[in-house]
Amino acid sequence: MTALPPLISLQSVSRTYRADGVAVTAVRNVSFDIERGEIVAVMGPSGSGKSTLMNMIGLLDLPSEGALYLEGADVADLSEDHRSSLRARSIGFVFQSYNLLARHNAIENVALPLVYCGISRKERLVRAEQSLEAVGMVHRAHHFPRQLSGGEQQRVAIARALIASPLIVLADEPTGALDSRTGAEILALFAALNRTGQTIVMITHDPGIATQCRRTIRLHDGELVADETLVPILPKRNAAP
Repeated sequence: MTALPPLISLQSVSRTYRADGVAVTAVRNVSFDIERGEIVAVMGPSGSGKSTLMNMIGLLDLPSEGALYLEGADVADLSEDHRSSLRARSIGFVFQSYNLLARHNAIENVALPLVYCGISRKERLVRAEQSLEAVGMVHRAHHFPRQLSGGEQQRVAIARALIASPLIVLADEPTGALDSRTGAEILALFAALNRTGQTIVMITHDPGIATQCRRTIRLHDGELVADETLVPILPKRNAAP
């Protein structure tokens, strides 16, 4: 049986921008794979290239050099329309600021991504309710963002990210606007989703998030400086009688 390619593969990826006529390399010669079912923290200080890396993994931007593959396909070979369609179906985004629409209630916010997939309103709402149930928020389906706490808004944002059954969820500082207790609850939710097989990548500068992930990729000045996998501690066997 032929082995499946990595879900995401970066091969010698660099991204250079021009600012006031000066070339600035935000990501430099980065290579790593992300397999299906992984939960990964991408860490680094401000300016380390985390957001640029997230934009490329999320198909919002393309490498200046090197190649990025999604399920074995070089995304640079795809048209802009194809990448947009693929992004809508395959990538779920969660942001620090929630990005919920104030004039729409929770279930409408969650259903919104399906508008662009040609799915009927009735089916969108059914699937949005299921997604809210998955994050423990179905009882708040008809509340507006202003009526929800920060943690509840983030749960709604996670439900929105899950609505299209994405291959990967990208979370950018998902606990940055939350207190420590609520942040821990959101991290526990991500861990529970990962146990169901959901692939999750969290962009962060918070070491506490990294401890909740089985793998941590560290960036500094745009370069990959560490790729660490947490080896689970096996329970001790009982001594023979």
